[in-house]
Amino acid sequence: MGIIVRDHSTNEILLLLKGADAVMTSIVVYSDWLQEQCDTMARDGLRTLVVAKKTLTEHQYLDFESRYNQAKCAMTDRNTKISAVLGHLQKDMELLCLTGVEDRLQDGVAKTLKGLQDAGIRLWMLTGDKLETAISIAKSSQLVNKLQEFYIFQSITNRTEAHLELNNFSKKDDCPLIIRGEDLELVMKFYSTEFVELAGQCPAVVCCRCSPTQKAEVVKLIQNRTGKRTCAVGDGGNDVSMIQSADVGVGIVGKEGQQASLAADFSILQF
Repeated sequence: MGIIVRDHSTNEILLLLKGADAVMTSIVVYSDWLQEQCDTMARDGLRTLVVAKKTLTEHQYLDFESRYNQAKCAMTDRNTKISAVLGHLQKDMELLCLTGVEDRLQDGVAKTLKGLQDAGIRLWMLTGDKLETAISIAKSSQLVNKLQEFYIFQSITNRTEAHLELNNFSKKDDCPLIIRGEDLELVMKFYSTEFVELAGQCPAVVCCRCSPTQKAEVVKLIQNRTGKRTCAVGDGGNDVSMIQSADVGVGIVGKEGQQASLAADFSILQF
């Protein structure tokens, strides 16, 4: 997410950009410090955000504005053309800072999750957080027991690797699964039935680095492959598609606004 601002006192034009480290690493000038600090913060359970800037000349700005407006008026492949114009501008940026925010759990979350598990309900945590942050939150919410061994799905790039990794995972018995969004996308493309069958037997599943679209796709996949009823609970705008895809959508009114609660079947104040 970015914004272009002009300082009237100096007439300087700045592009300010914020985003997840996975995306921003390729946008900012390379820095060892960034990845090291991101990993450190994530292990502490903090949600990280990278902020960068770029100074634009008057000519650069006018050229961008012209091409951006043309892309927005395109009748075909509009999104692709807009992305290409933005991509041309959003590169070789200067790293400004890294922020880490504690995402505190509400009271009684661990107790509630334990009650749901005891009732025989399978729990999946779908989050956009980094792997380390997701693991930390899964443990603090007691979705995964702190002493319990869990299986981290290894990074895959093609169908063969996906098949091998699924075979490795199938050998693990009664073990919570943690999988990244990009790996989940490949597995769902080639082996959706096998994946849901195996993951459905896990005591818990954590999908990290998930996009809002992926969250909804996971819910639909579970519905289609298992025939079970699904309930999706979320508190942010990025949970809306997931909440609407589920048989029962529950939105929590929180610090992230009311988008989730307005889109849900049920609105609650606390998890």
